[in-house]
Amino acid sequence: MKSHALLVGLGIFLSRIAGLVRERIFAHFFGNSDAGDAFKAALKIPNFLQNLFGEGVLSASFIPVYAQLLAKKHDEDAARVASVVGSLLFLTTSFLVIMGVFATPLMIDLIAPGFEGEKRQLTIQIVQILFPGTGFLVMSAWCLGILNSHRRFFLSYVAPVIWNVAIIATLIAWGPRQDQFNLAITVSWGLVAGSLLQFLIQLPSALRLAGKVRPSLNTKIKDVQIVIKNFIPGVVSRGVVQISAYIDNVLASLLPTGAVSALAYAQTLYLLPVSLFGMSVSVAELPAMSQATGSEEEVKGYLQTRLNRGLQQIAFFVIPSVVAFLVLGDFIVGAVFQTGEFQADSTRYVWIVLAGSAVGLLASTLGRLYSSTFYSLKDTRTPLKFAIVRVTLTTLLGILFAFYVPPMLGLDARWGTAGLTASSGLAGWIEFYFLRRSLNKKIGVTGLPVKFQGKVWLIAFLGAAAGFAVGHGLVPIHWHIIVKAVVALSVYGICYFALGLALQLPQAKDLLGKITRRLKV
Repeated sequence: MKSHALLVGLGIFLSRIAGLVRERIFAHFFGNSDAGDAFKAALKIPNFLQNLFGEGVLSASFIPVYAQLLAKKHDEDAARVASVVGSLLFLTTSFLVIMGVFATPLMIDLIAPGFEGEKRQLTIQIVQILFPGTGFLVMSAWCLGILNSHRRFFLSYVAPVIWNVAIIATLIAWGPRQDQFNLAITVSWGLVAGSLLQFLIQLPSALRLAGKVRPSLNTKIKDVQIVIKNFIPGVVSRGVVQISAYIDNVLASLLPTGAVSALAYAQTLYLLPVSLFGMSVSVAELPAMSQATGSEEEVKGYLQTRLNRGLQQIAFFVIPSVVAFLVLGDFIVGAVFQTGEFQADSTRYVWIVLAGSAVGLLASTLGRLYSSTFYSLKDTRTPLKFAIVRVTLTTLLGILFAFYVPPMLGLDARWGTAGLTASSGLAGWIEFYFLRRSLNKKIGVTGLPVKFQGKVWLIAFLGAAAGFAVGHGLVPIHWHIIVKAVVALSVYGICYFALGLALQLPQAKDLLGKITRRLKV
């Protein structure tokens, strides 16, 4: 599991680094401008389609069935299932892409009712350009499902690098020569090109591994029916989560200019630990959990052991990420985004929004592994129920924290954006509580030991305090923000790791062992 999680994490790390470079260059040319708001808001509509039919849903429905067929050596049956699922996905996505292009003007008011005039027209034009690219990304998720089931994790998660490179190249080539509105249109076409490349780079390997893949709509196959049965709750579940993101975007569009962009910048950083540590472990665990065999008690014990081990592995890296966002967020945001139109004031603004996101970071990452465990049991309905609870709470708390709490505290209206992210985090903890309680009834007691949590939180805050003291007290004020960030975060990381070894945390020992072996090689 650790080696597979490492491959997933490495692929995600490379793609996320490319994403951070992309966002830094985007921030350089757009800052928190109207064109930047329009582009970020426009991404929400096609991304909804991608998330609705993409990786998350296929992980819940397709991968458990396909991986189990591979474990039983039923390769021809697996190829037939892959063929039908791919064909159905292609037809459904194509239909929705075509409909989406024509229906865009009607949908804009759903995601950005506060946009008017040229800003609104630009958003419409960008969405219409992006829709076809989203279709390619959905089909690349089908490739990912096949690759993951065959334990070929690296390619599927490093493929987004080429997507980011296409956008970066477009920004660099046309950024100095175009105004912000025209550049937003050009970058949209670069994104579509990147989406096509991301699909094409995975397709040959996926077809080779899957075997005899042919276009087919034979939904009478038993295993296909299981996929479809689990696919529908998965789609609804992902749809509910996406509705939550849309609600945040709608509320942000009603806040002062820059709120939509700030929310997007913060989410870029927030998703880094979610992907690196939460997704990497969950992705690596799902095929292994899906192949569990033996008596009912043996399966429960197997899942319980893997889940508890995975939770500790995630927490060891996510808890320091939470503390870093809270204590050292100004260095992180500044190092990534502070350039050109994005100045120190924007850095402080995005930092506070990011701190709000940190509230639910641990719950979101641990919750992914709990959801994967439910999916391995072919149960997609339980996560759906709790996702609905989360969205309902996020909406109610978001309205309260974004529009009512700031005036009560005498704060400027734009700080309501931080209220949006904090409310989502609180709702995430409630969802996590229900997921854990429900799964514990199925397979036995799971969760993080209190003693383990206490040690990790303690060393994280001690390390962050050292990084903060060095970054704000010892580093010369005239140093570039990137240099300050490197120094402060390096001190933090070294202190956290050293304290982890001193307290004999197994995860720190394992990491030291891996580093030692690599150095010997």
